[in-house]
Amino acid sequence: MRPQGRLRVGIAAAVLVAGATLLAGCLPDEALIPKSASPTASDESSAEPTPSATPTSPTMTMPKDCREILSDDVLAELDGVPLNDPAFGESGMLSDGSLRCIWGDPAADTTGLTTTIEPMWRGEALDMLNALVADEGFSCYTPDDGTRCEKTWPNKQYPVTDGRTLFWRDGLLIDTRYSNLAPSGYTSAIIAAIWP
Repeated sequence: MRPQGRLRVGIAAAVLVAGATLLAGCLPDEALIPKSASPTASDESSAEPTPSATPTSPTMTMPKDCREILSDDVLAELDGVPLNDPAFGESGMLSDGSLRCIWGDPAADTTGLTTTIEPMWRGEALDMLNALVADEGFSCYTPDDGTRCEKTWPNKQYPVTDGRTLFWRDGLLIDTRYSNLAPSGYTSAIIAAIWP
């Protein structure tokens, strides 16, 4: 083969490789994320979380008040429990744009509930939720167009139940940790307030 012919073949091969690389970069995000079906009651503990592929909701509003995100029924269950006592540190709207709500009496040994609502990218949320399933035995499922993961365990010092519930949707994470204080419908009330 003449030198000019070899040069043309080499250029054509380089163009094909570059084109394939560009096309691979055009794959949608969903192609890079493992798919899993919603778990049934029997396989819920082994399900891997897959944050749903819904676009950011135009009706979503970042909450700014810890009471406004709860229903009257949930607030009634929390009646008498102090909210955002300075003894627990920084709470309410934080400088990074997140909202931290701390329900608890500083005089109590263990009873309390802390919720942080913060923006979180899909990939970061997926990595975190998958790690909770793989490393800590959380169960995940996909209600309300999002991904919810949760786990409870006995408190190491007191005869009460501790737990953590996380819900991710549309770039927002609701992360609640609690000990001996788990109002019925708490996370669902927050979801309904953010995504009416």
